[in-house]
Amino acid sequence: MTSLTSYLVLSVILFLCGVFGLMERRNLVGILISIELMLNAASINFMAFNHFLFPGTVTGQIMTLFVIGLAAAEATLFLAIVFAVYRHYRSVNVERVDHLRG
Repeated sequence: MTSLTSYLVLSVILFLCGVFGLMERRNLVGILISIELMLNAASINFMAFNHFLFPGTVTGQIMTLFVIGLAAAEATLFLAIVFAVYRHYRSVNVERVDHLRG
């Protein structure tokens, strides 16, 4: 049987991997994946606290569904930006992008 602490440790590891990837990546797709890792860490926290502190309720599951919806909307918007950057600069390297023009 797993405990709340093991879920929290897993969540912290995922979140720190996401933060590290966000700081170190120069590729826009890598940055998107790092943000998704951080959102998944938050979802694990919602589900773990719901399961261990309030068993029988679905509050954590509903919050996780909102996080999944937020991640889908964020991925759609971010990929549109990636396509626009690639079309203009022919690269998805963050350092080559100084500004976006309309």
